[in-house]
Amino acid sequence: MTAAILLGAVGGLGAMVLLSGLLPQRPALATALAQLHQPRAARLDVSDHGGVLVRLVGQPLARTGLAARLSQRLGRDLRVTGQRADQVLAKQVACGFVGVLWAPATVALMALGGVSTSFILPLWCSAVLGTAGTFVPVLSLKVAAAERRRGFRHAFSCFLDLVAVRLAGGAGVESALSTSAHAGHGWAFAEIRQALAEARLMGEPPWTGLARLGTELGVSELGELAASVTLAGDEGARVRGSIAAKARAIRTRGLADAESAAQSASERMSLPIVLLMLGFVVFLGYPAVMQVLTGL
Repeated sequence: MTAAILLGAVGGLGAMVLLSGLLPQRPALATALAQLHQPRAARLDVSDHGGVLVRLVGQPLARTGLAARLSQRLGRDLRVTGQRADQVLAKQVACGFVGVLWAPATVALMALGGVSTSFILPLWCSAVLGTAGTFVPVLSLKVAAAERRRGFRHAFSCFLDLVAVRLAGGAGVESALSTSAHAGHGWAFAEIRQALAEARLMGEPPWTGLARLGTELGVSELGELAASVTLAGDEGARVRGSIAAKARAIRTRGLADAESAAQSASERMSLPIVLLMLGFVVFLGYPAVMQVLTGL
């Protein structure tokens, strides 16, 4: 009886989500106008492989308060990875659905093999795995965002080196920034070029545009550079010194992060070896211990 009620509730919820995706509601005018002022998404060269799932599940959920709360909590991570809230919500629903059905499917296969189990254990497993499955896309999003921020810092340090070289050659600040931004490829240099272009069109200093980009992406080095250059003033030598110092600081931080990651990987490699040796000790010592216990 309980299993029938649970299956009926899940089936009804799935049918409701499916119908809401096939017959989407027209967004309100205020919502459509608010979307015009949202931060732009990162320009990625990857295709959306979850189009059907996003259309049937993610977009209906994106019109609820879940998308607003998700965008508020993970706005910077979504911005830096180029994902949308409806994509993450669709992945959460899919992972949660797989987690809910994992235990019943396993019990069904066991029943086909002649092994009978109680329905209490799969019910608890479905609740735990379903809840844990909804957190998997969020953790994956955070890992991907951290990786892209690491790549952006590496590209930004190269950009600052180019700017310092051009300033040392006698170029102006605006010219050095624009030329250096067009010297590289990839999404990081594209974001820098876009930020500089927006600052130029709005009549702002280029450092203001870079600081705004740092706020959107969650990269603090951009804001720190803007603050240090603002304190340095308009003198070319002082600006060049601030830029060179910031480039060295970013490289030093990157080397420290790489070293700590290598040490963590080495420590994780030692854990399987310890477990393997423990298994050997148990395997070799178990017969002797059993002989002693049975002899007593």
